Amino acid sequence: MAERSTAAVDVADNSGDEPLAAQAAQATADGVDTQNGQAADGPMPEKDGERTNAAPAAAPELHSGHKLARRYRLEECVTRVDGFSSWRAMDEKLRRAVGVHLLPADHPRARSVLAAARSSALLGDPRFVQVLDAVEENDLVYVVHEWLPDATELTAILAAGPLEPHEAYQLVHQISQAMTAAHREGLAHLRLTPSAILRTSSGQYRIRGLAVNAALRGITSETPQRADTEAIGALLYAALTQRWPYENDAYGLTGLPKGVGLIAPDQVRAGVHRGLGELAMRALANDGATASRQEPACTTPEELAKAVAAMPRIRPPEPAFSAPLEYQHTTYQQGNYGRPGPTGVATAQSLAVAPPPPPLQSRTGRALKWGVAALLIAALGLGSWQLADTLLDRGNQGSGDTGHKSPGADGTPEKKDPVELKINGAQEYFPDGKAQNSDGVSNTYDGDAATYWRTKSFFEGPELTIKDGVGIVYDLGAEHEVSAASIGLKYAGNHTTLTLYAADSKTPKGSVASMKKIAGATTSETALQLTADKPVKTRYVLLWITAMPHAPLDDFSDPGYKQAVTDVKFSG
Repeated sequence: MAERSTAAVDVADNSGDEPLAAQAAQATADGVDTQNGQAADGPMPEKDGERTNAAPAAAPELHSGHKLARRYRLEECVTRVDGFSSWRAMDEKLRRAVGVHLLPADHPRARSVLAAARSSALLGDPRFVQVLDAVEENDLVYVVHEWLPDATELTAILAAGPLEPHEAYQLVHQISQAMTAAHREGLAHLRLTPSAILRTSSGQYRIRGLAVNAALRGITSETPQRADTEAIGALLYAALTQRWPYENDAYGLTGLPKGVGLIAPDQVRAGVHRGLGELAMRALANDGATASRQEPACTTPEELAKAVAAMPRIRPPEPAFSAPLEYQHTTYQQGNYGRPGPTGVATAQSLAVAPPPPPLQSRTGRALKWGVAALLIAALGLGSWQLADTLLDRGNQGSGDTGHKSPGADGTPEKKDPVELKINGAQEYFPDGKAQNSDGVSNTYDGDAATYWRTKSFFEGPELTIKDGVGIVYDLGAEHEVSAASIGLKYAGNHTTLTLYAADSKTPKGSVASMKKIAGATTSETALQLTADKPVKTRYVLLWITAMPHAPLDDFSDPGYKQAVTDVKFSG
């Protein structure tokens, strides 16, 4: 919360055991769905005890450039509907973009909107778009929330096609886990639509509008957990089929045929993942089990999250590598070869080539050949005699030495001390197509411990669940026997797991599991020494991180599970 609303975040003066949303309508949507300046989804259908209060008078007339609290400068009106307006604004104090919801202080929903915003701010879960301020001032009520310029609405993602099974699994896994945490604090959503889900550049899903958007619309429900669970099921259904699981079209998606009811996802689109399809039906068909496996319906986000966790993990698809282009013979050569010469001028190709001279066939030539052969035989014999004499002398000297034995005299190779191997280049390895910090790769071998390559911040850890891992492929310039490595890390804590693999190129064609392991270890410190059981000969070495400690907010990312590599050295 910003400094103006530190007192405002207290929900009420009640001292009972009520949850965070005690005075807020049981609702949740901080974002407002917009399309062409109007609500993109229109009114939500009234069902399952859901109620929508009547809309009041028009939204306050403000304009771009207007400042709230001498801090938030309004820049663009996103929507104006149901007596309130939503804006993109600039926080001039912190120099960052924010979103703002505005409505008159005498609006019949103003008090519930303030209570919902303050309850949402108290949750403080990074999986939700955060409420930053909630203020009543100068006959206005406004709610300030995060603005994520690098995030994409699920509506836009689904417009391009259905999601891959792994991506759909991540969607339902992250959303169900987040809503489970919200409902534990008494907060529901009731507006979980594709336009309320944002996907960040790191592949994480964030929910906007916790408790606020439904309060703005006057939406409540007697069974909020069931309503949110069915909404998550609808999101999963749409992600798998690119269809909306109701008869009416919505959010740019075509609805189901009228009069046939709810159809299983694999009957709508071929090739749908069976486990995910059944999970969507269990969340949508809340009155009973699915017909296929007779498993119980999921009626709360927690039940749905447990069902997702019980599924076998769906691995991301292998990256597709295009075949290399066939070798093209170029026409460039030294001189005029391959170039059309001027007309009438003879070129090297057009000139007749003189035949080589015949071998020596005369009497003098034959004598010369025999002479050369005799000299070669004599030289060979002399060399053999000198070699034998030298070996005999060494044998006699060795028989007289009874106490000293030179290194390697017993037949075992003399061990050499490992030397540092020069790194000629490096490239980030991201088989899922989502890079972490490609521009910072060179910082890991520049000799400066103050510079580093960093990962993004992840909500879950220490073990990575959204990705198989993150890493860098190093080029040693030529094949070397790699036997050890020294890795410098930025963040300490429980814990970092790091493994070295021998790769076939800077852009490996196979999976990490197919690569030969050099060494690996887990640490809670900022320095890690890796030693191979047996040296591995390779030119390219993959540094692969599969677990990272929790670290605080920094200049590049939010608090979360993350790591940064400061210095890498190989030896062999």
